[in-house]
Amino acid sequence: MSEMTLYDPNGNRLYLNAEERAAFLSVARQRPARDRTLCETLHYTGCRPSELIEITPARIDLSGGAVAIRSLKKRKDSSGEQKAVYRAVPVPPEFLDTLNTAHGIREAQKSRKLAHVPIWALSRVRVWQIVKGVMIEAKIADAAHRSPKGLRHGFGINAVVKGIPLHMLQKWMGHAQLSTTTIYADAIGKEEQDIAAKMWS
Repeated sequence: MSEMTLYDPNGNRLYLNAEERAAFLSVARQRPARDRTLCETLHYTGCRPSELIEITPARIDLSGGAVAIRSLKKRKDSSGEQKAVYRAVPVPPEFLDTLNTAHGIREAQKSRKLAHVPIWALSRVRVWQIVKGVMIEAKIADAAHRSPKGLRHGFGINAVVKGIPLHMLQKWMGHAQLSTTTIYADAIGKEEQDIAAKMWS
């Protein structure tokens, strides 16, 4: 298995920086409700497109302020059987308000059937297309980081810059090993400057 990295072989970054994340969010908020909430969910949770399309109303904790995501990377228990692993990622209350208004989350949770129907009945390819379209409109440069993975990596970088402990970020991103999460502590440029500035503040 290849080691995860934040840079391609030519040294180009594979993550969205703070300015690009803000531009992405700004454009996403002008889109129709389905696409807006899809983009905001990826932005605020750092989940993968394959994980996003599994999210149901039952996994939205409106009062607790979190989204439960099933980690889709293969995990095995002590007997060698694949096991389901869920992680709860805290999200802003205003995002949950938007999600509830757009998709009727609270009402759907009252129905045994609707509570378990995916919020976004889309393929991974369609999610990728929606995200890419928003990024193009946000004038994010045509490079490797202009992708859902770039958004996920941007979530990790942002968490480190904001001082989130790595073990907490590991949980939120669904990494099996802390060594995977530590790549986000290897930020450079403006992100590293923001981290370093905390030494002098």
